[in-house]
Amino acid sequence: MAKPFVAVVTGASSGIGQAVAIEFAKRHAHVILHCRSNLQGLNSTIQQIHSLKASSLPTAHPTSLRAIVSDIQDSHSNRLFVHAAFEQFGYVDAWINTAGADVLTGDARKLSFSQKLASLWATDVHGTFVLSRLVASKMTEQTSDLERLPSIVHIGWDQAEHGMEGDSGQYFSAIKSAVAAFSKSLAKSVSPRVRVNCIAPGWVQTQWGNSSSSAWQQRAIGESSLQRWGQAVDVARVIASISFQDGAFINGQTIAVNGGWQSMSLTAKCESNLNE
Repeated sequence: MAKPFVAVVTGASSGIGQAVAIEFAKRHAHVILHCRSNLQGLNSTIQQIHSLKASSLPTAHPTSLRAIVSDIQDSHSNRLFVHAAFEQFGYVDAWINTAGADVLTGDARKLSFSQKLASLWATDVHGTFVLSRLVASKMTEQTSDLERLPSIVHIGWDQAEHGMEGDSGQYFSAIKSAVAAFSKSLAKSVSPRVRVNCIAPGWVQTQWGNSSSSAWQQRAIGESSLQRWGQAVDVARVIASISFQDGAFINGQTIAVNGGWQSMSLTAKCESNLNE
């Protein structure tokens, strides 16, 4: 009997992470959910997975869930997290790092540029890099099955390569460029035993997108050649697809999920709308 597919999703309590966890469950994976403090959101993820129709679940390996609360910024917490994730089955097939600092909503919006940059660095860069190295080390020891190589996925940003005006463009471009560069270097370091890729979403309608101004709404739609916001499930489906065997030959890549990005400054977009 084939071993069940095991996926770990960090930041599974909201946004892209929640969508990824649900998508893996739909594809019959055993899912280990992670969050730092959003227990209400984590419970929502669990409830949504439980609500999936029973007919969609396999009989041989019914989907199981486990939740782990851990602070990615803390190295000791990361070691405990990795140990707990691997001990249940003895292996992990896919580790998806969607956890990131939220500096755009809630009280964090009021932080200074330096404070936001420090928060992003601590979680999205330093914490995630340390965590991924621990995960990769465990994965290199777990299998020699070339048809089912374990996979690590990071979350970048499609505009990191091009840059964007404003404070958010400055810190997100820097942070997500670092994530993409790390992903490529880690892929070279752990190949051919582990695959590592970076997914670079465009404008995705998560919590910030739902509350953004009309100008930003227009920009998000205008900068996609498909003329719509991306949805978290759009990103989740790509992540799931490259994590299973269909993506066995995809490694060391940064893959944009943005509906076809086209450059359009906020000023130009607003002026265009006024002239219509």
